[in-house]
Amino acid sequence: MAEIIRMPKMSDTMEEGVIAGWLKKVGDEVKSGDILAEVETDKATMELESYDDGFLLHVGVKDGESVPVDGVIAIIGEKGENIDDILKEVSNEQNNNEAVDAKEEKEEIVDEDDPVEENLELKEEEVKNTEDKIEDINIDFSNESDRIKASPLAKKLASEKGVDISMVKGSGDGGRIIKEDIENFKHSENIPTKEVKLPEIYSKESYEEIPVSQMRKTISKRLAESKFSAPHFYLTMEIDMDNCIEGRNKINETSDVKISFNDIIIKAAAVSLRKHPMVNASFLTDKIRVNNHIHIGVAVAVDEGLLVPVIRFADNKSLSHISTEVRNLAGKAKNKELQPSNWEGNTFTISNLGMFGIDEFTAIINPNDACILAVGGIKNTPVVKNGEIVPGNVMKVTLSCDHRIVDGAIGSAFLKTLKELIEDPIKILV
Repeated sequence: MAEIIRMPKMSDTMEEGVIAGWLKKVGDEVKSGDILAEVETDKATMELESYDDGFLLHVGVKDGESVPVDGVIAIIGEKGENIDDILKEVSNEQNNNEAVDAKEEKEEIVDEDDPVEENLELKEEEVKNTEDKIEDINIDFSNESDRIKASPLAKKLASEKGVDISMVKGSGDGGRIIKEDIENFKHSENIPTKEVKLPEIYSKESYEEIPVSQMRKTISKRLAESKFSAPHFYLTMEIDMDNCIEGRNKINETSDVKISFNDIIIKAAAVSLRKHPMVNASFLTDKIRVNNHIHIGVAVAVDEGLLVPVIRFADNKSLSHISTEVRNLAGKAKNKELQPSNWEGNTFTISNLGMFGIDEFTAIINPNDACILAVGGIKNTPVVKNGEIVPGNVMKVTLSCDHRIVDGAIGSAFLKTLKELIEDPIKILV
C-alpha cells in the first residue's frame, strides 16, 4: 500500500523546509535508508531518508519549493499502484489547511479591541516580513550550486573531527561528500588565513650625503677595472685547523712575539707561491709576467676604505718577522701614515675577515695580481676522522683567480699545497 512522505521537523525551530534537490525521480526504486532528497532547513542542509521500500510514485514539491512541516512531499508504493484517491485526499487536506489559515489570518486582523490604525500598521509589518522571507528564499534558489551535498555519516564524521565540511570536495555521485572524503581531508591545505591588522607607522624619508674621498674613488676605480676586465672564477677549500691551533699555542708559549693565524697563513701562502709561480704572476695585455719575488699584500680595513700594505719577500721571512711587520703596517694604515712604498708592488693578496665572524666569502682580485685569497673564520664543527665523527676546527678559504692567467688545475694545486702547509705548520719552517 502506498505511503505518504511528509516533511519531517528536522530542528526544534523548523517550521518549513525547502527541497534543495531530488536525488530520486518518479519511477525510481526506493529502499529503506535511501536518500530521497536534500532539504534546506533554517539551520542546515539535511538529507531526507526513506523508511519504506517501493517505488517513487509521486513528487509533490519541485526543486527550490518550500513545504511546511508535515506537508506532503512524495508518495512511495508498489510499481504501477493507483494513487488517485491518495492524491485527491492530499489535495483536500491542503485546501482545508489553506482555508483554516485564511480564517485565522482574518480573525487576527479584525480585532474590535484594537484601533484600526494599529491593525493597519500590524498588517504592513506582516507584509514586509513576508516580502523579506520571499527575498531570502529567492536568494537561496539562485545559489543551489553552492549547497553542500554530504551523507549523514560524512556530516557526523566531519563534526567529530572538527572539519569544515564546506571546504571538502565530494567524490560521490553529483559531487556528494562521502565518508572517505572526510577521512582523506587535510586541514593544512585549506586553513583560512587570519587577517592581521598592521599598526600604522609614522615616519619620514631622510638621507645624508657623504662626499667620496680620494681613497674611495681610487678603490672604486681600480676594483671596478679588475672585476670587469679580469674574468674571475672561484675555488673554495676547507682546512683542518686542529694541528695549526696546537702548533700556534706552542709557539706563543715561548716566543716573545705573539703569532696570529693570519701570520701563519701569510707564510704558508708565500711558500706555496714559490711552488706554484703562475699564481704569483701578472697579466700585461700582450704578455704574462711571472714574478720571481713574492710580495704579499694584506688587506687592512680603515675608516675610509681598504688599504693593502705589502709584506715584501714574505717567503724569506720568519713568522716573528711577518707578525711584527704586519702589526706595524696595520698601525700606520689606521693612522694614515703609510707611504707609497708600503702599498705598492704586491704580487699576491690575502683578505682575512675571519675575525669579524665571516665563515666564507669571495674577494675581488687586486690589480695587477693573478689571484687573491679570501680567508674565513675558524669554526668548531663535527668532522669525520678515521671513520668516526669527532669535534673539529675548520677554516674555509676561497681563491679568486684571473682566468687569463690561472686555470682551475693551477689554482687547485696551489690550494692543495696551502692546505698541507697549514694543516701541518712544521712544514712551513722546512
